[in-house]
Amino acid sequence: MFKLYYAPGTCALASHIALEEAGAPYTTERLDFKSNQQNSPEYLKVNPKGRVPALVTDRGVLTETPAMLAFIAQSFPGAKLAPDDAFAFAQAQSFNSYLCSTVHINHAHKMRGYRWATDESSFADMKRKVPETMGACFALIERDMLRGPWVMGEQYTICDPYLFTLTLWLDGDGVDLAALPKVADHRRRMQDRPAVQKVLADEKK
Repeated sequence: MFKLYYAPGTCALASHIALEEAGAPYTTERLDFKSNQQNSPEYLKVNPKGRVPALVTDRGVLTETPAMLAFIAQSFPGAKLAPDDAFAFAQAQSFNSYLCSTVHINHAHKMRGYRWATDESSFADMKRKVPETMGACFALIERDMLRGPWVMGEQYTICDPYLFTLTLWLDGDGVDLAALPKVADHRRRMQDRPAVQKVLADEKK
């Protein structure tokens, strides 16, 4: 039995969806960011980084979304959430690494500028830049990375819940989804999946 620590509206949604899609046995524990629960002594024992998601397994705790998604896919091969071919799997990992290391970081500049600067004016400047940087990232995804109908083409993979999660942030980041027809279609397809609907409903409770 796995245990997923998450907070609504965060990238933990991707791993939550992947667990549901895989048919994995799991429970969840919601953290309250408003009360800074992610930095509580109890949670820091689980994840010293003070971030979500964290996945507790019988072999230890995993953090970082690309690693967790790969682990879920490989732990439940029957769900076919990752390509069997080594090169194709590396391509999937490349896509998820881009979401983690570039897209998510651009998004974080909107509300977590204190991670990179101390001057309040710098925070405002970073926030103003977010529509441009997120728009550029998703223009690249639209043009060169999203094969369609799913990220990797015909096979639904661990790339899809991750892309979906970050796509949900676009409205708040000032990016017009109408300019990204393939990304918009992908988001609609994701919202039609029973596993996605269940997880979204669970996270709203």
